[in-house]
Amino acid sequence: MTGTAPPRGPGTAGIRSAVLRTGAAFAVAAAALTGCSSGGKGSPVWTAGSSATESMTSTATTAPASSASASAAPGSSTAAWKVFTDPTKTVSFEVPRDWIVQSVAPDPGTLPGALKIIVKDAKGAYLATLQTGLPPQPAPACPGGAARDYVVVSSVPVDLPHAGGEGTIDPHVVFRVIQGYKYFGSYGITNVVGGAGGKSCALQNVVRGPAGKGDFSFGDLTVLKTLAPDRKVAPAKAFDTLDQAAKYVNEGSEFADVQRMLMSLKIKN
Repeated sequence: MTGTAPPRGPGTAGIRSAVLRTGAAFAVAAAALTGCSSGGKGSPVWTAGSSATESMTSTATTAPASSASASAAPGSSTAAWKVFTDPTKTVSFEVPRDWIVQSVAPDPGTLPGALKIIVKDAKGAYLATLQTGLPPQPAPACPGGAARDYVVVSSVPVDLPHAGGEGTIDPHVVFRVIQGYKYFGSYGITNVVGGAGGKSCALQNVVRGPAGKGDFSFGDLTVLKTLAPDRKVAPAKAFDTLDQAAKYVNEGSEFADVQRMLMSLKIKN
């Protein structure tokens, strides 16, 4: 999404006020309390920073199994789906029948047996990358004053193998927005808490894997950060307002399809 850069946005309190003025705010309150939603479709969780879904332990759910003739997910325009499985049968996930799934060489430094799988839409536009066997990375350094406000727009628990520990939660499929000269958004799976006090320098779309397996990531970005005006935005999403981010999540078919794909991920432990 393009447009002129808006003036410097409000702080955390301003974000909350803006959100409460949206038409979806009433439904959001219930979602924030439960931390999940029905049908595999995430409702917005307009809670700045470490929301209820980032601090509570939820009962994990997965999208129902489907076939090529299954009905489309809520908000989705796709009815025909297929299941992708890598040759070693280590991972599998569902995609719309006309999407493109490509296995490519893993990045240098990944663990033996690592996978890298790129997903594109029917026109060849990039959507997401699944990576396994990632070496664990510490949280990026965040100097004082550099952290920016962020918002959890959607967060739905998903059942995936993972390691626990400080700074982690149960895995979730999320869409989060961090505030810069625009509101930059990204979807993915994570069990890493975003940041304290509703602020962060970088939001990781990474799940800490079981011991010896490495971490794994499935989303449009591995790390979401704010970008300078002269930087290329894609594959991050860019919004002029939080309402635009809410409409992308709740009204667009792309996110509905991507969310179903992410929710369907299965990894052999």
